[in-house]
Amino acid sequence: MNVMDHIQAHTYHGRKGAVENAFRYSIDYVLLDPKSKLRSAKLFSRNRFNLFGIYDKDHGGAVKAGRGTAWVENILQAGSLPGTSKILLLAQPRILGHVFNPVSFWLCYDDRQDLRVVIAEVSNTFGQRHSYLCHRDDLGVITAQDKISAEKIFHVSPFQPVIGSYKFCFDICPNKIEITIDYTREGGGLIATLVGKRMPLTNISMIKACIRRPFGSRRVLALIHWQAVKLWWRKATFRSCPDAPKQDISR
Repeated sequence: MNVMDHIQAHTYHGRKGAVENAFRYSIDYVLLDPKSKLRSAKLFSRNRFNLFGIYDKDHGGAVKAGRGTAWVENILQAGSLPGTSKILLLAQPRILGHVFNPVSFWLCYDDRQDLRVVIAEVSNTFGQRHSYLCHRDDLGVITAQDKISAEKIFHVSPFQPVIGSYKFCFDICPNKIEITIDYTREGGGLIATLVGKRMPLTNISMIKACIRRPFGSRRVLALIHWQAVKLWWRKATFRSCPDAPKQDISR
């Protein structure tokens, strides 16, 4: 069965440390199998302009040169990792042709429909991207109770250093998704969450989303820059953007 879900979610970011800051806003994600023939609402397209859409080049590898599911399959095969039976993409869609995904997720399932691997695809506002390969040390089924660690090696915010570590938690259910990223460093860090119900992607759901959030990911970018202004005003330490890691993905 093809998966084509609309997640009308909320994201929360809470800064840890001496300079506190927190915000919460609504956001639209879609969950789909990019390899399947899409039997979706007329206002959604793949690799074609529409109200909502997903482009293969936006995901799976370098920015604007993504290879989609083929990239994920190569990662799994090179690492002898499970999860090749079904690969789903959880991402913000393009809305009227524009998109910016601070983080999207590849969800990789085995033939028993158990989640075994997640790839968190992180992009910053400087045009860079890096992905984190998330799985249990024993390659077992990922549950909501698991906390999967990764070393931070990619610049995301100019108000956080490229040190410390992440703990990822994934609670992916038939009726909802809940993802938590806990970034910890000496003296600070950040907690970010993405929470929302899974519902069918329909023309009505997309139209309602555009009425509630008419600027799509442009609104997300504006909110990111507004939070940056607030942190600058509070005299949080600003750091220039270094070169991105040479490798696409790390553990």
